[in-house]
Amino acid sequence: VQLVAFLSVGIGILNLLPIPPLDGGHLLFYGVEAVIRRPVSERMMEMAYRTGLLLVLGFMGFVFWNDLFGC
Repeated sequence: VQLVAFLSVGIGILNLLPIPPLDGGHLLFYGVEAVIRRPVSERMMEMAYRTGLLLVLGFMGFVFWNDLFGC
């Protein structure tokens, strides 16, 4: 039971990172919209989502590579 709780909390914290494809990225855009008092442009959001997706996929590839070939 503790392992499942630990994994659930870990995934929840990871999901709140301010990277656009994750939920924290949505919160980041809501915060930016509150500060600038207008919606973020579609182009800017698309660029941020693509960059965030590349970061997440790159991190996944890094972890996978280290799991297979790392020490």
